Amino acid sequence: MRKTVFSILFLLCFAVTMGQGWLNKAIPDGRVDSVWQAINLDQAFTGKGVIIGVTDWGFDYTHPVFYDTNMVNYRVLRAWDQFKQNGPAPAGFNYGTEYVGREQLLAAQTDTANCYSHNYHGTHCASIAAGAGAGTQYRGVAFEADLLFASLYLDSIQRVMDTWNWMYNVAQEEGKRLIISSSWGLYYMDNMDGTGLLAQEMQRLTDLGVVFTVSAGNNGGEDFHLEHDFDNDTVSTLIGSPANNGHLWGSAITLMGTPGQQFAFGFDILDNNMQVLATLPLVATADNGTLDSFIVVNNDTIAFSYTAEASNPYNQRPKVLLKLQRRGSYRYVLTLAAEAGVVHAWNVAETDWAYGNWGGDFLSHASHPEWLAGDNRYGISTPANIDCAITVAAHSKRYMSPSGAMTPGNIADFSSAGPGFHNITKPEISAPGKSIIAAINSYTDSYTGTYSKKVTFNGRQYGFASLSGTSMSCPFVAGVAALVLQANPYLSASQVKDVLTSTAYNDSFTEEDGVERFGYGKVDAYQAVLEALNRVGVDDHLQVSENQYTIYPNPATNLCYITAKMESGYAHCQVFDLSGRMVLSEQIHPGVNNFSVSTLPSGCYLLRILDDDRVVTTKLIKQ
Repeated sequence: MRKTVFSILFLLCFAVTMGQGWLNKAIPDGRVDSVWQAINLDQAFTGKGVIIGVTDWGFDYTHPVFYDTNMVNYRVLRAWDQFKQNGPAPAGFNYGTEYVGREQLLAAQTDTANCYSHNYHGTHCASIAAGAGAGTQYRGVAFEADLLFASLYLDSIQRVMDTWNWMYNVAQEEGKRLIISSSWGLYYMDNMDGTGLLAQEMQRLTDLGVVFTVSAGNNGGEDFHLEHDFDNDTVSTLIGSPANNGHLWGSAITLMGTPGQQFAFGFDILDNNMQVLATLPLVATADNGTLDSFIVVNNDTIAFSYTAEASNPYNQRPKVLLKLQRRGSYRYVLTLAAEAGVVHAWNVAETDWAYGNWGGDFLSHASHPEWLAGDNRYGISTPANIDCAITVAAHSKRYMSPSGAMTPGNIADFSSAGPGFHNITKPEISAPGKSIIAAINSYTDSYTGTYSKKVTFNGRQYGFASLSGTSMSCPFVAGVAALVLQANPYLSASQVKDVLTSTAYNDSFTEEDGVERFGYGKVDAYQAVLEALNRVGVDDHLQVSENQYTIYPNPATNLCYITAKMESGYAHCQVFDLSGRMVLSEQIHPGVNNFSVSTLPSGCYLLRILDDDRVVTTKLIKQ
């Protein structure tokens, strides 16, 4: 049997060394530069006053990108290292070590090594979301946002929920809006249709205003998904091996059926001549069975285990998790049988420390053309498959090269494909995620690529390097969400998601590859900020207007009058429909003001008045 070191997953990124991967070249692709330059805006937006929480590992607390642009003011508020067990743990939790404030974080230097040794992934992702550049051109999207780091120990759903709640509690103490960026995913955490305990907790926190951005995954080039609509038949498929990163133990097969329709599963072990050497006979999901065992083949001991349930409590679907060790050159064939219903299967890596998330193909074979081949669809894992998450695909950034040619903006071939279950769009949006140069953990002993640039700060060298993956596109969108919330901190989390998706732009590449790869389109920070400024948030402060403003008549037919009891200056009056879109805008001066509502359809609207001291929101009825 395998030895489990601890539970973690393969990082959602690929190290690359090719040039022209600059983060600053991704910034125009997402139209972030227009927001920084305040084009047709009253001010620039940089994420100030918003917190971005990064759940990852491989954090360099001392990296100068986490200071301000002058490298004076430090912007990391706290970190929770769940791998370091000597404490003190955060209040309300009983494991890990929390660092609070600049002094503790700089003294700790970096998070604890795990099975990837001292990694660099978290530093890179946080740098894309909110790095201030450290004097280089590699400035992150929301470079004045505050940061929270959690070195996440993924051995249980509970630890993920603890992390989210810790970040939420800190944001509440700080009185700031929170975005949680997660560049990781697992195919057998919760359920593949986006239901489960984790999904319930994410929705609860979303309702409390937390915005979640999650990487879509890097299995777009793998035919690791299988789908079959059964009609009292039996099908088989060859289980291809996931790529071996030196820690591959075997394959983990997740199976999910149709509510109320049971199925059976089994496997054969074959030699290179496709002759059957051993068999696990069909096991029915209706039996709710669990087994941890092995099969001896030619003096080789091959371990396997499965857990089968007839009806998952969160979606009433039959579900199976089958883990099968790979030894030598043996072939493995999965067999499924059912009277009716659709069964989905996913083939991903099982590592010697337990979890992996990169796929292996399902294959047909020349000797058995009836065997089913897989595809890359339904490739979004947990937590990206949860409805309220903003799931981010990756595309190549589009910019003008020194020769004057425009580089392509096509989907990254590795970016995982949708659709989502329950007729929801997954992924929702795409961002630059290919060859992105950002900060690397200076304490890493696992990065072996080429550094694009190094800077010296406080007597220590700090590097920047290029990585690719939806791990990189996810924090890019987290940064854009921070710009949106700085522009309008009253938006609900669901409104932030709608602002980002409704303003995403489309081009020939999105039209060619469609919604299953790009979602609603490519993120557009500039249009998103404009849209945010023109929406009324559900969390706007409701204040009594009697002493400052009087609105009459209400209901109104043609003209509406507002009496403003102020000595000088002016206020802004805005009228929104119930979808949150602004339909009228007027300036209000001291005394009696009037504006026409005659062009508005009859119905209920929200009228908002903004001055230097308050935001007043009230209901306006148009007859």
